[in-house]
Formats: sequence, structure tokens, C-alpha cells
Amino acid sequence: MRRTAAAFATALAVAVAAAAAPAAAQDYPARPVKIIVPFSPGGAVDGPTRIVAQKLSERLGQQVVVENKPGAGATLGAAEVAKAPADGYTLLLASQTNAISASLYTKLAFDPVEDFAPIMLIGEEPGVLVVHPSFPAKSLAEFIAYVKANPGKVDYASSGNGSGQHLFAAMFASMAGFTMNHVPYKGSGQATADLLGGTVPVSIPGTAGMMGHIKAGKLRPLATTGTKRAEALPDVPTIGEAVPGYSAYVWMGLLAPKGTPSGVVERLNRELRAVMALPDVKAYYATHNLEIVASSPAEFGKFFRDEKERWAKVVRETGAKID
Repeated sequence: MRRTAAAFATALAVAVAAAAAPAAAQDYPARPVKIIVPFSPGGAVDGPTRIVAQKLSERLGQQVVVENKPGAGATLGAAEVAKAPADGYTLLLASQTNAISASLYTKLAFDPVEDFAPIMLIGEEPGVLVVHPSFPAKSLAEFIAYVKANPGKVDYASSGNGSGQHLFAAMFASMAGFTMNHVPYKGSGQATADLLGGTVPVSIPGTAGMMGHIKAGKLRPLATTGTKRAEALPDVPTIGEAVPGYSAYVWMGLLAPKGTPSGVVERLNRELRAVMALPDVKAYYATHNLEIVASSPAEFGKFFRDEKERWAKVVRETGAKID
């Protein structure tokens, strides 16, 4: 009888939990939601995240706040979300940097991929190889020739160790057969400031954040990193045109802590799909050369794990390390 009573109690607990989960999701959100952006303000994913947060606030009926927590290759902000309650009120704006950090940082207190519940791959864009106007090379071919002729004498800026800017350039150098010096900064803002000032003459940031500087003649675009030429820069070749097989994208997606109720994840995905279909959001993304993806949670989960494996291979083959 005791075994029968115990079995009944267990079954009852499971039933209660199953009934409570949809109810919790139905009541979500009952207070403001926070999106942690693990990069400094003004970076490639910061602006696109803020317009999404604004529109998501309107859809959810609760304020969605964006909070920047840069540092340590996006691992500081990611660690905070990984340790947050799995209730859907603390989310992470993830990018390729999160997938890279899974291999580049060997002693993290959390798993950059497995400790999160995927919500949506929101969008992606190519990076752009830009140089200060004083840099001698005027084309991609001239750039490769110049760097090869001056091994170890050309510096490139990145937004930090383990960032996309770091690995995009490391992979380019490895595949093209030259060496450059990595100069990591604490965020895109500082890196861009020194790039514009000519202190560090080369970088491969996201295209969106560089278009204003390119149009103003403050930076010279030599190549983009996608598999095809960027619509915003149709006369600029891809790196892959000179280095077959090269491609890399800046992407942004939304994650929740592992264990977040599926109903909450589905609600967020559903509302995000509606947000990404809004004409003004689509116009903003198009203007900034960002392609909207708006994936399902399962699709984003597979993509995220594939990115982890891809960048792990790049880290091994390039010998990339924390500078």
C-alpha cells in the first residue's frame, strides 16, 4: 500500500507540474523582461536588438529592457544569464562570439551552448574588411600582397578576445597565408574610434555599423565576408573571391537559461516572429544590411551547435588564442 501511495503521489506531482507549466506560460510576462547584450553600446548587434526590444515590449505588454554587459569575449553577460532563474525574465542576446567562446575559453563556469534554451535566430549580416584611408592597399589583392610582404607588421583591431572580429581576421590570415597582429579592445566603440583615427588601420567588423563611415570616406571597404556580395556594397568583392572557401557572418539570436518552460519559449518565439514581420523593423534591418531569419527554437538550437563546431575547428586550425 505504501508503494501504491508513493506512486500515486509521484503521478499527482507530475500532473500538477504539467498543469502549472501552461498556466505559468499563459501568465507570462507579469513584470519587465531584461535582455542582456554582452557587448558595449553601439556595437553591431546593439541597435538591432534595441528596436526588437521596443517592439517586443508593445507585443508583450511589459517593458523589455536592454542592458549592456560587455567583457571577456561576451562571457560575462552570458554567465549572468546562464545563472539566472529559468523563468523567461532574463534573456541573452547571443552572437557568433558565444559559439566561439565555447572553444576559445577552456575554463568557463558554464557551457556557452548547452546551458541555454534557444528562442530564435533573429538575423545575420556579413562582416566587412575595412582599412583607414591612409593604409597603402586600395583593393583586396593589394591588401593580401601588402600583408604578405610585411609579415607581423600590420595590426588589426577587434572588439575583444574571442569576438567575431577576432576570429574573422584570424581565419582570413590563416587561409590566405599571412600573419597580422591582433589588438583587442573592450568593445566595438573603442575599436572603431582607433580604427577611424588610424591608430590601428585594419578591422573586420559587421557591415551595418560601418556603412556610415564608409559613405563618409572615413574608412575604405576592401571586401565582405559573406558567400555573396553584400547588397549595400555591390562593387566590393567577398574575401572568398580571393580565398576560396572563406565565409563568416555576424548573427544575432535570443537565448533563455536552460530549463525555461517551453510555453514561455514558444510565446517569445511567436511574438518575435510578429515583431520581425513589422514593416518598420524590416525596413530598419534592410537599411542596415541585416537579413532577417526569424527561426524556430529547434532551428536555432541546431544552428548554434553547428556554429560551435565550426568555430572550434577554426580555433584549432588557426591557433587563435586569448591575447
